[in-house]
Amino acid sequence: MDYPLQLSFKLMALTPQIFVRDAAGRVRMYVKQKMFKLKENVTVFGDESQGQPLYHIKADRVIDFNARYDFTTADGRQIGSVRRRGRKSLLRAHYEVMQGEDVVLLIREANPWAKVGDALFGEIPVIGIFAGYVFHPVYVVSRADGVEVLRAAKQPALWEGLYTVQKTADLSVEAEALGVLSLLTMLLLERRRG
Repeated sequence: MDYPLQLSFKLMALTPQIFVRDAAGRVRMYVKQKMFKLKENVTVFGDESQGQPLYHIKADRVIDFNARYDFTTADGRQIGSVRRRGRKSLLRAHYEVMQGEDVVLLIREANPWAKVGDALFGEIPVIGIFAGYVFHPVYVVSRADGVEVLRAAKQPALWEGLYTVQKTADLSVEAEALGVLSLLTMLLLERRRG
C-alpha cells in the first residue's frame, strides 16, 4: 500500500462506514458495519460498490472487554486476530494482534489524556461540536520486540473521524494487512472515544 493511508468515517452515520484511501486518494478498503448486531461480523471490501470482499472480521463472543476479533480472507483462510486487553484498556487503549496464539503486534494509545480531554470537551454545549479540532489521539502499532511499525493519528475534522496512518518501519505484506485490519477494528470499537 502507498502510505500515508487516510482512514475516514462519518460521526453522524447510522451505520458506521470507514474508507481507507492510499496516498493517491484511491479507495483501498471500505467497511460498512451492520446495524443492530450483537456479535460483530464485518466485511471489508475492495471498494465502495461492495462487489469485491477482501476480508471478514468476526467476534468470538457478544459484547465483552476481552473479545477476540478474527480476520479471514474472502476465501475463508485465517490470517490472524486482535483482542482488547480488558482492564488495561479502560484508560489507555491496548490491543494485542495475534497470529495463532502468538502476539505479533501491539496497539497502544500514545496519550490517554487526549481521549479524556476530547470526551470532556465534547460534552460542553455548542462548543463541544468543535472537539474534533482540539484533541487528537494517536495510536502506535509496534512489533512484539517493541519496534514501532505503524502510527495512526487523528486529524482535525468537524463531522467525521479522520486518521492518517504512517508506516514507520518495514513489515511483511501479511503483517501489514494484519496491522491495518487491526487498526480498522480498533477504530470501530473506539470511535466514540475521540
